[in-house]
Amino acid sequence: MSAAPADFSWSRLLTFLQELAGLLGRGLAHLLRLILPREVAPELILPLGYLALLTLVLFVFQILAAARRVIWLVVGIGWILLLVRILVDAFA
Repeated sequence: MSAAPADFSWSRLLTFLQELAGLLGRGLAHLLRLILPREVAPELILPLGYLALLTLVLFVFQILAAARRVIWLVVGIGWILLLVRILVDAFA
């Protein structure tokens, strides 16, 4: 029993990430072209894309961390309300 499917390939994953970074870099370069008077140098497109990709991953993890805090808050309030209900039933 293997941990990964037989057709999984690291090369395919890295190619996908390279293409995604290139796409993000070209998109950001286009946005910068609308703001700045000069075009972004072509050798900066891929690093710009990788930085954007890492920023998106960081943003997603930050949202998950915030959601985790909210879930803990809801669970804590739920326990408190449940204990209050048990105490009210016990002494009523």
